[in-house]
Amino acid sequence: MKHVVALLLIVIGFGGFIATQSLPAIASNHHAALLVIDGTIDPISARFLSRGVDAAIKSDAHILIIRLDTPGGLLSSTRDMVTKMLTSDIPIVVYVSPPGAQAASAGTFITVAAHIAAMAPGTNIGAASPVGSGGEDLPETLKSKATQDTAAFMRSIAEERGRNSEKLEQTVLNAISFSASEALAENIVDLIAEDIEDLLSQLDGMLVSLTSGEVTLETEGLDVHEIDKTPVERFISILADPNIAFLLLSLGGIGIMIELFSPGLIFPGVAGAIALALAFVAIGNLPVNWAGVGLLGLAALLFFLEAQAPGLSVFAVGGAISFVLGAFLLFGGFSPPPISSPSFRVSLWVIGTFSAVLFGAMAFFLRALRQAAKSAQYVAGSLTLVGQTGTTTTALDPHGTVQIASERWSAVSDSGEPIPKDEEVIVADIEGLTLKVFKAP
Repeated sequence: MKHVVALLLIVIGFGGFIATQSLPAIASNHHAALLVIDGTIDPISARFLSRGVDAAIKSDAHILIIRLDTPGGLLSSTRDMVTKMLTSDIPIVVYVSPPGAQAASAGTFITVAAHIAAMAPGTNIGAASPVGSGGEDLPETLKSKATQDTAAFMRSIAEERGRNSEKLEQTVLNAISFSASEALAENIVDLIAEDIEDLLSQLDGMLVSLTSGEVTLETEGLDVHEIDKTPVERFISILADPNIAFLLLSLGGIGIMIELFSPGLIFPGVAGAIALALAFVAIGNLPVNWAGVGLLGLAALLFFLEAQAPGLSVFAVGGAISFVLGAFLLFGGFSPPPISSPSFRVSLWVIGTFSAVLFGAMAFFLRALRQAAKSAQYVAGSLTLVGQTGTTTTALDPHGTVQIASERWSAVSDSGEPIPKDEEVIVADIEGLTLKVFKAP
């Protein structure tokens, strides 16, 4: 009887295990995964999209909806995202939303690369001409090469997805933009939807071609599960701002310099090392120009040399020039140009404000060093007065003044006994700037 009960429990347990494994699979398949990408397209966005596609497939989602709102970004990151979308094993729908959003520049490529492209009313798409990393126009030769390469990239995506390649090419060659209704009329997007619910309703029954074959979408009444960014991704997104990266790099260098000037303080050195580590994390997600990093490093070296020999000023001026140039060139410049996007340069207001504060602090610090050096030299020179003879200019009772080698000094009677005025005295010792004297024999 015990064996029968045990066997029955095993069967029930196994059946429960099978049920718990099969039910979530059925439930998880009946949902649409949602990925929200808003802001500049950069390596963080590319990694987030790649993880989102993999997570949607792993959760057995029916489709992946990418809600997009971007002013543009890096061409390298855009290519990575487009490649992931074109080879996806799950239907991807890019939905430019909410009203007022845009799929400008890099967003145009991402939208066109979707299996189904949708827009909300009041949105726009286009203006995908290449520009420099700071948003500036490229030199004519480089602009021609970059534009033709980017236009070919756009045509290849449009042909792959059966969209209007001629009109889409014009978004690159002539920076043309389209409203939602214009994009629908020109076969740039597939539909216009008021919201996610309306989007799912219109998607129902549509045929999508994947690498594995054709799939008919069954989206009516699908639950929508959003794939959120991880805490690490959110943190790196905050760090990956040119202004924050510049401030972290600068503050980190200052902390290390303070530790070098005053060994043993510990806190400035530790804080500086942490700031530098975070700065390099940020730099790894931005189009960094290493010439700018080198100039900032040179500025730190020149400031250090000025502190070792205060008063020369050559090192200080050179350090100030290197710092400003390094900040201005820190991002962009020599990296592959992004398509039209927000500037990746450090704000001139940030450079100006931080430089003014830094140079003011450095000037105060160097002045203090020069004064300390002069004082040290003066005291060291005054030590030669020991043993010299002078005359009291006032009575020492026991304090007063004496004349030594054409200089008037504060003095005190060494024995504590009063010494009259105009008496000859000999310097016995020096305490700070006060001479200890005794009456000459």
